[in-house]
Amino acid sequence: MSITDVMEDLKISKKKPSYPISNKLHDYLTEYKRNIRIPIFYDDLLRFQGSVVVYDKDGIDTLWVRVYYNEFEREEIDLSLKKVYNSLHSDGNDKVIPFLNIDSIDYCTFGNSKPFRVKIRNILNDNYTYFYVKKADASRVYGLELEHMLSPYNLNFLVFKNTLIEEHIAGIPGDEFIKTMLKDCNESEKAQIAKEFVKFNERCMIRLLGDMRSYNYVIVPTHDFDHVVFKIRAIDFDQQCYEGKFNIYRPQFFKENLKMVELVSEKFEKESIDQYKLEERSIVAKRLLSYDDRIEELLHCMTHDSISTEKNINELKSKVCDYTSDVKFKKCKNMGEIVENALDFIKRNYENVNTDYL
Repeated sequence: MSITDVMEDLKISKKKPSYPISNKLHDYLTEYKRNIRIPIFYDDLLRFQGSVVVYDKDGIDTLWVRVYYNEFEREEIDLSLKKVYNSLHSDGNDKVIPFLNIDSIDYCTFGNSKPFRVKIRNILNDNYTYFYVKKADASRVYGLELEHMLSPYNLNFLVFKNTLIEEHIAGIPGDEFIKTMLKDCNESEKAQIAKEFVKFNERCMIRLLGDMRSYNYVIVPTHDFDHVVFKIRAIDFDQQCYEGKFNIYRPQFFKENLKMVELVSEKFEKESIDQYKLEERSIVAKRLLSYDDRIEELLHCMTHDSISTEKNINELKSKVCDYTSDVKFKKCKNMGEIVENALDFIKRNYENVNTDYL
């Protein structure tokens, strides 16, 4: 990774359009139990009466506002959100609803998805968690499904008409970690974080997940015997194969990730970086083989869907063709076909190398 390359000025579409859920994608989501009737829509939450700014512990504006509703609507909204939580995390049984409380509903005007963040608490033990209510966007749904199948992490979400419900992904925001915690890590931990960033970078590029600036992923520390293991998880899937610029799908090229790239350059020689890239490609290839039928169904939906502009499609397929030297990308007609070819490229290379096992 070249540190100077990170400073490239990558421009993200500020007003990326929201693409509707197609009939094919709707059928796919129904087959895999992602499509379920819920008692409240995203638009229902937009009827709030007012809001107050939410600040963090240091008094800095979080870009979220806490919304409130009139007393006649709030009771119905709270009950509906409890039922949504129950469907997302349980079997939908109403027996637990009396033990749940909606502590807050926050709204974010920053970014494309403009989500609502719901804090829900179990009144018996004060344990709480969050979930998100967003406007359903086909790009984001494809991103969530690809993350579920091709990353080390399973994702839980529901879709009903124009509303998307996502579970909360716990972790330390990447920008906060880089700013306040990275410097306190020991050398072994820094080397491990650098390795994870290389693999995260490769994974995003393979499945064309864009805009992984530091505030769009989290660092997840896990204690393991006598040390802490750090993992990196994406939390924003809005920019799944929409942009035309190839480097938008490579986290190493965002200036917000400069500290991470410097860490990689400090800790590893090129041979080690190439080794970790190869490891990640092999893992993704194995997951592709494990989810073979489901991936094929999802890609069938993508290749018959419109989730980007013709300009972006032409620009991206040309750049990916140059990067892989695979002329198949030149024939792609849409973003779904580009993703399909990218995953097939990874799988073919893996299978060609591992023919000795047969």
